[in-house]
Amino acid sequence: MLEGRYRIDAPIARGGMSMVFRGTDTRLDRPVAIKVMDPKFAGDPQFLTRFEFEARAVAKLKHPSLVAVYDQGIDGEYPFLIMELVEGGTLRELLRERGPMPPHAVRAVAEPVLRAIGTAHDAGLVHRDVKPENVLISDAGEVKIADFGLVRAVAAANTTSASVILGTAAYLSPEQVTTGTADARSDVYSFGLLIFELLTGRVPFTGDNSLSVAYQRVENDVPPPSQFIGGVPPEFDELVATATSRDPAQRFADAHQMAAELQSIAMALNLPPYRVPAPRDSAEHLSESYHTGDAHHPGERPATPNPAFAPPIPAPDRQPQHTRVVTAPRPRAEEYTSSHSPAPLSNPFVAEDNRSRRTGLMWVGIVTALTLLVGIGGWWLGVGRYTAVPPIAGMDSERAVAVLQEAGFETELRQKASDTIPVGGVVGTDPSAGSRVTKSSTVAVLISNGKPRVPDINPGDQISEVNQAIRDAGLQPIDSGEAPSTAPKGSLARVEPAPGTVLPMGAQVKVYRSKGSQPVNVPDVRGMSTEDAAAALAGAGLVVRDTRVQFDKGVEGDKAIGTDPAVGATLQSGDSVTLIVSNAVKVPNVMGQSVGNARSKLQQLGLQVEVKSITDSNSSLVIGQVPGISSNVEAGSTVTLTALP
Repeated sequence: MLEGRYRIDAPIARGGMSMVFRGTDTRLDRPVAIKVMDPKFAGDPQFLTRFEFEARAVAKLKHPSLVAVYDQGIDGEYPFLIMELVEGGTLRELLRERGPMPPHAVRAVAEPVLRAIGTAHDAGLVHRDVKPENVLISDAGEVKIADFGLVRAVAAANTTSASVILGTAAYLSPEQVTTGTADARSDVYSFGLLIFELLTGRVPFTGDNSLSVAYQRVENDVPPPSQFIGGVPPEFDELVATATSRDPAQRFADAHQMAAELQSIAMALNLPPYRVPAPRDSAEHLSESYHTGDAHHPGERPATPNPAFAPPIPAPDRQPQHTRVVTAPRPRAEEYTSSHSPAPLSNPFVAEDNRSRRTGLMWVGIVTALTLLVGIGGWWLGVGRYTAVPPIAGMDSERAVAVLQEAGFETELRQKASDTIPVGGVVGTDPSAGSRVTKSSTVAVLISNGKPRVPDINPGDQISEVNQAIRDAGLQPIDSGEAPSTAPKGSLARVEPAPGTVLPMGAQVKVYRSKGSQPVNVPDVRGMSTEDAAAALAGAGLVVRDTRVQFDKGVEGDKAIGTDPAVGATLQSGDSVTLIVSNAVKVPNVMGQSVGNARSKLQQLGLQVEVKSITDSNSSLVIGQVPGISSNVEAGSTVTLTALP
């Protein structure tokens, strides 16, 4: 229960900074969606202030395609947001189930969402994270946009590194990548990428990591969707090109303007109305079945065919262009209904030479049987042997294993860090919930082993294994380039922070690849603190094997005198050096003090004391000292004091 009012019933989805649950407002007895933020934000006043401000701003907006915000607050270490529960699924889940969309379906998804975002733009709000995961489709065919303002709230947090690019890398605008700024035209850019993905089933840019993906669009234009899939009308290519112009001034001014252009294109192409179907095997549907205790194999969820999903057949003289979906064969219930009515087939078997009707029927039967065999085989190879991984986050391990086995999977247990799920609880699965994998394959149940810490990895380990170990620890590996090392070239040189360091969930760990042994010159570390000298040597690719102390009157105690081998010597990266540290004692100022106090202070530093005075009294005042103030001397040296009387 949150604040004694909102009951958490079942998990729906997990992101990098929050988790979404199905819940119940016990005061009003209505179902709600509960987004619980990472506990690291609970102690951040800047985040909480922005979080409350954004929630208030979005709650004032009124549009049927905006997910309503009901309440926000913080319960202990959990900031939370109470929202309308959209019973259905996400656009991402629909794309996974059915693949690319024809233009009439793209229009049915995009236009209401653009109108909703335009309403927010009118109020001065920017979404900043437009992506398929944030577009929700209800079982009634409603399309809604969620998560307004959360990116800006996280950006305001002190716990967020200034180097982190906020938003989803695949959908960021060039200005969000380069300067971190965003306005209504940034949402337009992201929506242009979303339409590209709806038409083609893929994003325009891919790469090894999120930064490389994000920076590609700074230098490259988004290609036309028709380059990747046939049947895309030129008008949609132009729509995407305008929305994704690298120059914000060349884009649509806001979502309203883009929606108006999409409406004009739909009228010019005579695109028919379409009711968008909700994904069948969505995380929300599965969370409902787990909440009610009716968990079952995802493929067995009853589906009620709805004729409203199919668009009306246009008149013969109004044939719209549409995307030809080139995918693996699927059963008809899994395809988007084409906007064309099939042309009647001519019968080649009714011969003018009076061939018998029986022969014709036999051939029709043969062709039909072969078509069914090929169709069934294609369906099995492309779809039938796959099933979705159900969500199990938050369950205990026994229940999670039972749910996966009931869905037809083999299971294994694996440890994964979490700062929200208690030790021993289930964090999730690998592959993640909603992924479609072959039946009877093995799915790992990820068990929480507590707060994330940098895993125990060593120089020479394979980079792919290191990155996976860091991800399994709940952290984010960042490729930080090459560094000198004795480890084999291309393997791990080092990580920062060091192994064993405890970090917040999702924190970055820099991974340096070894470029092999390289000639390096010993740097000059004279006068540096011991820590700084060791860091300078490590940065040069050298290892401090030993530390030796010696006297040097020109260097203060506990600071570096030099190295062995000496500065400028040429070594190989990974070689060891000895750091030489000064053990000099700095003579303090004892002028004007009593002989007794001066003697005590000097002796505590390991120095001998000789007093020149007319009277041998500890109460005499010191009027001179040799060596002078702040001189560096060896331990055990004699300091001569002159005193009166």
